Amino acid sequence: MRLGILDIGSNSVRLMLWENGETLEKKIIVSGLGKNLAAGGMLDAAAKERTKKAIYSLIAYGEERDTEKFYAFGTAAMRKAADGKAFAAEITAETDMPVEIIGGEEEAAVGLLGALGGKDGGIVDIGGASTEITVCSAGRCVYSHSLDLGTVSLADLCGQSFPAARALCAERVKEYGKVPAAEFYGIGGTATSLAAVAQELEPYDPARVNGYVLDKKELCAMKDRLYSMSVEERKKLKGLQPERAEVIAGGSALLLAVMEHLGIENIRVSESDNLEGYALSRFGNGEHR
Repeated sequence: MRLGILDIGSNSVRLMLWENGETLEKKIIVSGLGKNLAAGGMLDAAAKERTKKAIYSLIAYGEERDTEKFYAFGTAAMRKAADGKAFAAEITAETDMPVEIIGGEEEAAVGLLGALGGKDGGIVDIGGASTEITVCSAGRCVYSHSLDLGTVSLADLCGQSFPAARALCAERVKEYGKVPAAEFYGIGGTATSLAAVAQELEPYDPARVNGYVLDKKELCAMKDRLYSMSVEERKKLKGLQPERAEVIAGGSALLLAVMEHLGIENIRVSESDNLEGYALSRFGNGEHR
């Protein structure tokens, strides 16, 4: 049976088509659900409408490809918002698709499972409203923490100012404390977008993004370049979705702050992420429950 798994994130809605335990394809629409959430407790009305339209569009895309059943999970924006559960219920009522809001620690766990498939290592998952670091050693999780800061909330708080973003990120990443050493993988839209921009990929090529090693020196140069450009100029960058132009500079600053806190010189980018991890944790072989 072909399943459609939707990740209703704080910056984008992503669809993965999944069959017999394998990823067939992924599709993404940036909707900015977490926009303006840092300043208040309710989801922005316009952001909710954009997100619902994205969900309907992705479901239609999946149905055209013989997808029989859809499941969705919401992350930081939906769990932070006072009306997150009500929004999930609204989506379910309108689509008949179950929507599960997962906690930060579980978001980290499914990201680890998706990226590493049970192998030892660590992940950094920079989302729109949260950033997870998780480490697995000797077959078990030895560290996991979800930081309440992501690219959308960073843009809300700091705009396009690098000094403000640098100061905030440097202070907030201290919350991670001591993180065990590991080979780290970057998952999610920030890491994959930076890998695509670094290689000037047009069109986007998942095969070239997956496994790309982003080193700190390259990331510093990219961060400087991104902050030197206007949002409109960033929209023309090869490898970057125009909808990410407003948040990608902050994403580079946040990833750099995380790498500096971890004391690592490079990070390997993974195309497999919490979509695969969620499907494996819930369905394993692809059969619906």
